[in-house]
Amino acid sequence: MKVKDLLTMINNKFNIVLFEPEIPQNTGNIVRLCACTGAELFLVGKLGFSLADKFLKRAGLDYWDSAVIKQYANIERLYSDYPESNFYYLTTKSRNIYTNQQFKPGDFFVFGPETRGLPMDILNSHKDTSLTIPMADGQRSLNLSNSVAVVLYEAIRQNG
Repeated sequence: MKVKDLLTMINNKFNIVLFEPEIPQNTGNIVRLCACTGAELFLVGKLGFSLADKFLKRAGLDYWDSAVIKQYANIERLYSDYPESNFYYLTTKSRNIYTNQQFKPGDFFVFGPETRGLPMDILNSHKDTSLTIPMADGQRSLNLSNSVAVVLYEAIRQNG
């Protein structure tokens, strides 16, 4: 792949939403991922850490200035600011496999807190756009930053 093609792919940006993230290192890793892919990061609701947290900063290294990060008090406000956008909700509680969905630039990928996932009221309201990453039986979940990377790079691949 040529550098020009790669840059075009990255400029077709996607949006990552972390709903009430709890672990600063995961968010720091996702900041770095967003900086490297051109995705925008939306932090929604109560955070389980301070944005000044040293672990958060260390995990994001020197990528903080390269990432576009927006903070929202609640998800309803995010919906109202992006009413025409597609939102996809990543969960272990869906049978819809993420690779079966066709993504397009501008889509939002919503991930829940590490210890409990997205609230059931959100998932029940968006059953058709709730997606899962397949895993071996008996396993609880993938690491949040790994899950974001898997889904984001699939969306980039589809649009490359």
